[in-house]
Amino acid sequence: MSSRTVIRNGLVITASDEIHADVLIEDGRVVALAATGTPAAESWTAEKTIDATGKYVIPGGVDAHTHMELPFGGTFASDTFETGTRAAAWGGTTTIVDFAVQSVGRSLREGLDAWNAKADGNCAIDYAFHMIVSDVNQETLKEMDLLVQEGVTSFKQFMAYPGVFYSDDGQILRAMQRSAENGGLIMMHAENGIAIDVLVEQALARGETDPRFHGEVRKALLEAEATHRAIKLAQVAGAPLYVVHVSAQEAVAEIARARDEGLNVFGETCPQYLFLSTDNLAEPDFEGSKYVCSTPLRPKEHQAALWRGLRTNDLQVVSTDHCPFCFVGQKELGRGDFSKIPNGLPGVENRMDLLHQAVVDGHISRRRWIEIACATPARMFGLYPKKGTIAPGADADIVIYDPHAEQVMSVETHHMNVDYSAYEGKRVTGQVETVLSRGEPVITEGEFTGRAGHGVYTPRSTCQYLL
Repeated sequence: MSSRTVIRNGLVITASDEIHADVLIEDGRVVALAATGTPAAESWTAEKTIDATGKYVIPGGVDAHTHMELPFGGTFASDTFETGTRAAAWGGTTTIVDFAVQSVGRSLREGLDAWNAKADGNCAIDYAFHMIVSDVNQETLKEMDLLVQEGVTSFKQFMAYPGVFYSDDGQILRAMQRSAENGGLIMMHAENGIAIDVLVEQALARGETDPRFHGEVRKALLEAEATHRAIKLAQVAGAPLYVVHVSAQEAVAEIARARDEGLNVFGETCPQYLFLSTDNLAEPDFEGSKYVCSTPLRPKEHQAALWRGLRTNDLQVVSTDHCPFCFVGQKELGRGDFSKIPNGLPGVENRMDLLHQAVVDGHISRRRWIEIACATPARMFGLYPKKGTIAPGADADIVIYDPHAEQVMSVETHHMNVDYSAYEGKRVTGQVETVLSRGEPVITEGEFTGRAGHGVYTPRSTCQYLL
């Protein structure tokens, strides 16, 4: 039995257009758009009608950087695939791309199988995977080719965390050379981890143990240096490069320079770098530990460069790097030693609202909001036009968004499985009202109507931006 839904009277916003249009959905896909009030739109019949008068009709968000159930620092990220994808839906995100992890000495396949097992049957929205490559060797390189053919088309490497995820320049170069051949995209955590470890050791020896020192030892210059080095290694390999969670103005400058030279270099930032700062890391009574993430929060003056990068397209994507750890029992592992605080912030539920606030504040346009949160991540990671837009043939991942509703972000009202909000007390304008995932309502007028297991694994094609 086919099922049809029509969304009427809303302002449809995509990365390229804003039109007052009705949207016809059949069997989980968008089949037509027509200007509101026209004979074509009026002729549609459907079992279900959603009235979006006065609301935006936008594509579901694509969060291309999440870490559900990630093992880190002797503990695990507090959101499971079930709780994390449910929270994502509440925030208007309908697709996540999470990170499967290769353990040193193990194969990529074992890591991918383990993450598929965590997610399978538990997700409220659709999901895909990147692969963290922790152990570059001849077998790993061969596996990269196989994974690309299967729809895992991006590989993350770390210049940070020696002894855990770290790859040296030779390992990075080999993986980049392989991705240049197989069409994969290397994602880079660009911080000079070897140098940072020296600064951590020296800070602790001086008795500098509070959370704020996490930001002071992970220097902006060491993010910039690693970004520069990653770009040059990618240039040598003839490979594309995607730099994750860019936080420092000096790193933005390195990416901008590479793009001006015509290189396939891309940059992502996150809401925490746009809205939070080292002021949060310095909060008293160990409260600053709530804001420990890597790359770290920067002084407020870096924010202007990040907003400018989003406007000039030197930064193309805003993802969350959602990796929550509870304050009680997890962040507290680092009392007396900031280096033992698990690195990560909650945010998968907040991204679409914070970026809409950026529209209200005049940082970006409405279409740019959709571009950096929906369309570009979908294109960057081979999900477009199935995801990231509202057009005939696309999955009916659609959000009815009230641009006038006001809300206060708080742990009391969020749905992430974590005991604090990184944005506690922040007032924002705009709120998700209804969310469809492949045509099925997962949020209905502010109530969760989805279910674990609705979300399906989604293989990806290769990056759609490569020259």
